[in-house]
Amino acid sequence: MAVLRVGLIGLGMMGRHHARVIREVDGLELVAVADAYGDPHGVAGDLPVCGGVEELISQGIDMAVCAVPTGLHEEVGLALAAAGVHTMVEKPIASTIDGGERMVEAFEAGGLVGAVGHIERFNPALQSLRSRIESGDLGDVYQIATRRQGPFPARIADVGVVKDLGTHDIDLTSWLAQSRYTSVSARTSTRSGRPHEDMVTASCQLESGVITSHLVNWLSPMKERLTVVTGEKGAFVADTLTADLTFYENGTFTTEWEAVSNFRGVSEGNITRLALTKREPLRVEHEAFRDAVLGTADNVVSMRDGLNTLRVAESIIESARTGTTLNLPA
Repeated sequence: MAVLRVGLIGLGMMGRHHARVIREVDGLELVAVADAYGDPHGVAGDLPVCGGVEELISQGIDMAVCAVPTGLHEEVGLALAAAGVHTMVEKPIASTIDGGERMVEAFEAGGLVGAVGHIERFNPALQSLRSRIESGDLGDVYQIATRRQGPFPARIADVGVVKDLGTHDIDLTSWLAQSRYTSVSARTSTRSGRPHEDMVTASCQLESGVITSHLVNWLSPMKERLTVVTGEKGAFVADTLTADLTFYENGTFTTEWEAVSNFRGVSEGNITRLALTKREPLRVEHEAFRDAVLGTADNVVSMRDGLNTLRVAESIIESARTGTTLNLPA
């Protein structure tokens, strides 16, 4: 396998994990790192710490990972695109739709692999769930509900909970259902004294008719990452913290109790916790990015996917601001 020279810009909480995984993945060599604020977690090792993206590019890299704050994604991404460097940028793709559009155009015009780090797609529980939905294990899908809650992460300062955490749920929901969002209705709250929202609840609908709900906040003392997909044959529950997937099957037994038998609902059936091969999602994501650059596979979250997710996130924020249900253009 060809060895690709990788540069990493942004050495904060996510950057340190990217550095570790890049060094672990076959076919990748971390040759340069950059951060204007230095290397707080000591991930550079023997590598010098570049001061910015131009110095990083000058090290002769084939591909890059951009883990800088969201407000800098566009500036760094466009510089990498102009230099012909394949790039994976952490989610969200950019802080604004206009910035996201410029990113998409730059990477597509350059014939470059541009990816967005929506890591939940690479969680083994969700990958198995998508495969099982495609195989018809659930029958028709009716609803996808997500809960993503936990304490406030001090590392986030430039966006609210919708663009930071909520974009995970937007992307994974559309990806699981293989259908785009057509309407959103949301409410947000700001309780922590920051300029951005820290709590959101959203009710949405996909083009396929699937209804969705998303509960996301930075105000819960417990950490929760759940996706529940309900359909014709039962419900799957994916816990992406533990990468566990459980199937709650609709019961098939009959009853002679007339008052109950007249109710055409569902009953409790077997509960199966599914055995999965559990690989680190970040490693799988980097392998997918590597393979896309080599041209052997195309399983990354594209920048156009990332832009579509950002459009939904912006619509959720606007829906909450105006107190209205918004229909998304085709």
